[in-house]
Amino acid sequence: MIETADAEPEYDDTAIRFLEALWGEGYLSPGGPEEVDRVVEGLSLDGKTILDIGCGAGGITLHLVARHGAARATGFDVEKPVIETARRGAVRQGLADRVSFVQAPPGPLPFAAASFDVVFSKDALLHVPDKDALFAEIFRLLKPGGVFAASNWMISHDGEPSPEMKAYVAAEGLSFAMASPARYAEAMRRAGFTNITVRDRNPWYREVAREELARLKGPLYQPVAAAVGAAYVDKNIKTWEAMQKVLDSGEHRPTHLRGWKPVG
Repeated sequence: MIETADAEPEYDDTAIRFLEALWGEGYLSPGGPEEVDRVVEGLSLDGKTILDIGCGAGGITLHLVARHGAARATGFDVEKPVIETARRGAVRQGLADRVSFVQAPPGPLPFAAASFDVVFSKDALLHVPDKDALFAEIFRLLKPGGVFAASNWMISHDGEPSPEMKAYVAAEGLSFAMASPARYAEAMRRAGFTNITVRDRNPWYREVAREELARLKGPLYQPVAAAVGAAYVDKNIKTWEAMQKVLDSGEHRPTHLRGWKPVG
């Protein structure tokens, strides 16, 4: 079973508007299309079928088709508001014939075995507590020879989080089930993945988050406050300040993962 701690929407319309103002239309995680390109760099997605787990507002799923030539991409998320936003984006971009979005409650993913050439995810797997079940399910969905490529927010260790990390997670108010890069890689190995690679992105996001915070306090404050309310922006400024502490300490470790399903 793939489960999150809470199936109620954590990314409602207000959250979507706020994050898109910060990260771009259709993007609910940092780095925009450039960071997506880094996650899949060196892979040929042309003509491939792709599953985007935790697709959020759909910007990444659409980008994988429009920019990388995927034949078909399916975005999956457990939350209804983001899926509705993603479907509108597909129509707007004229990609509704090549992209579909599926919303279902937490649990086994509603796709047949060996359905996809590529399984992608961007900063969504931290919401899933059972990493072993997660990667067994991803492995099941991949065709032989298929590849898993993802970015995810992780913690540098699997022990008790520091008070600073606890304060950050509390400030986010989301169902985070963080684990270390080593724990993710072990779960991938147990599922059967080979040629597993792990790429630390803390140095990159440490500086990007600092710029995001400066934008929230500066030029973005008034326009975003007009859209979602000043109190919402103020709350997120405090969240970013808490996040910056654990990025600077190295405990918060955004990381890229990649692994292959053997052909035989």
